[in-house]
Amino acid sequence: MQREPERLPDRLRSPLMKTALVIVGLLALLGVTIGWAIWGWQKIAGTAMGFHGWLAMILGVVFTVVVGCGLMGLMFYSSRYGYDERATDLSDKDKSER
Repeated sequence: MQREPERLPDRLRSPLMKTALVIVGLLALLGVTIGWAIWGWQKIAGTAMGFHGWLAMILGVVFTVVVGCGLMGLMFYSSRYGYDERATDLSDKDKSER
């Protein structure tokens, strides 16, 4: 005889519980990431950064912001001028007009 697979209790199958589990998992991941960042920041405390380091950081931030703004601008442009509309087969319209 084949056994039925065990089902989760109803309280674990509810959408609210699933959402809560996802949120708790993401918050835990965020906490670990913040802890790791603080630990790394404290480990390098007192280390001086030279001119080239500052230049690389500034250029990285500037180019990241420029690329982000450019992509957002393209997104709004394509949405406003209809480039995001669903593609249609124009050959069907040509056949119906004949």
